[in-house]
Amino acid sequence: MDEEQIIQWLLKGDVSIQYQVNRDLLGTDRKDLQDRILDEGWGKQFLSKRKPNGHWGDRFYQPKWISTHYTLLDLRNLNPNQNNKLVKESTEQVLKTLKAEDGGIQLGPSTSVHSDVCVNGMFLNYASYFKTPENELHSIVDSLLNEIMPDGGFNCRTTRSGASHSSLHSTISVLEGLFEFQKAGFSYRRNEISKAIKSAEEFVLIHRLFLSDRTGKVIHRDFLKLSYPGRWKYNILRALDYFQKAERKWDDRMSDAYAMIHKKRNKNGTWNMQAAHPGEVHFVMEKAGQPSRWNTLRAMRVLKHFENNKKLQPTKAIAH
Repeated sequence: MDEEQIIQWLLKGDVSIQYQVNRDLLGTDRKDLQDRILDEGWGKQFLSKRKPNGHWGDRFYQPKWISTHYTLLDLRNLNPNQNNKLVKESTEQVLKTLKAEDGGIQLGPSTSVHSDVCVNGMFLNYASYFKTPENELHSIVDSLLNEIMPDGGFNCRTTRSGASHSSLHSTISVLEGLFEFQKAGFSYRRNEISKAIKSAEEFVLIHRLFLSDRTGKVIHRDFLKLSYPGRWKYNILRALDYFQKAERKWDDRMSDAYAMIHKKRNKNGTWNMQAAHPGEVHFVMEKAGQPSRWNTLRAMRVLKHFENNKKLQPTKAIAH
């Protein structure tokens, strides 16, 4: 398929995909499509699973992928209208009932003292997106800034068993959250957040997005698998998608991951859903091993962003 045919294939997908294709690939912000995201398709299916008490699954973090937390993250990533009353009520409920002593979000009744860095990052992401009042998020920001590692990144183990080195899993979740907080126009601890974002991005780049900074070897093969939804787990497409969303300029340390994305492209121009994270889900959006609209959309907007960047050298990255 040529690019126009791929676009047409994407536009046959869920309305959330249609909206993001128009916004990110065609340059038209179709608010009419965005307003439909929670009224039909995947968005409607997610909302239909919401219980009368405002939660999904059993409670905030249990069971993993059908819990309130991960459902709210899924809903945010659909990019719906940000003023949905039900979603805002569920987010507010979490803030009112599940604050840990360190200012972050409790995972459950037995975790009243320490929160989880990854969850705080993800929570800040969707709470900021759905226009939670800024002052209600201050303690989440405080808890995250208190957990910056000496190497500039984050690791969820710092609030549990301890850690000496940052984690790409944790760092990407926190980056997405801090970025969304600032994108929402919030000014709380702005300079400190900007410095934290810069140091966390540098941590990802030092690892060339998936390689050990000490040995140069692949840190974990799963980082190369293009899965969606990402949940708390890191992969190279999620990282590159973050960098394009944040409108970062090309950095040569992205080149290995960028070339890997090209290598994974199918002959027809699409990208597969390479793997699904095991666990119960509300419903299956896309099947592993088949062409994925989510991955194709994300890869194409990454390529569009960086191939339009004057600092990118096309000879490094385009062959596939």
